[in-house]
Amino acid sequence: MAPKKAKKKTTEAGSNVFSMFEQSQIQEFKEAFTIMDQNRDGFIDKGDLRDTYAALGRLNVGNDELDEMMKEAPGPINFTIFLAMFGEKLKGTDPEETILNAFKIFDPEGKGFLKGDEIKYHLMSQADKFTEDEVNQMFTNFPLDVAGNLDYKNLCYIITHGEEKEPE
Repeated sequence: MAPKKAKKKTTEAGSNVFSMFEQSQIQEFKEAFTIMDQNRDGFIDKGDLRDTYAALGRLNVGNDELDEMMKEAPGPINFTIFLAMFGEKLKGTDPEETILNAFKIFDPEGKGFLKGDEIKYHLMSQADKFTEDEVNQMFTNFPLDVAGNLDYKNLCYIITHGEEKEPE
């Protein structure tokens, strides 16, 4: 009877990785994994990483750097491990609704955007104060619209999903 219980627990642990992501995200991770698995053996190894960097135009990646990357994995990197590693990296990210609610404090009318100069002021003067460089970097990554507003709904989506929302 004990072996059945252990088997169930193993299956559960493996499937938990997949429950961390939406189906569309899993598909995107699978595509990324397939691109990185240059030799198509079902595992990402040091050679695959080197080839991936070469395909991206970076030819001088050192063995030490590649070894450090490989050490982040608990063992051979198959798709499940790859997904688990991304899950670990993203685990510290608050749910989209939590981040949205934080921005809504500054948007009592619920317009979905904030004036860039106001958000800059708050980021540089409250709690964990941002530096001017950090604010400028954020605006580089998430540009203001032509009216100088930050679309915080889109920003929250990108933070939690890693991509822009498809136009509806």
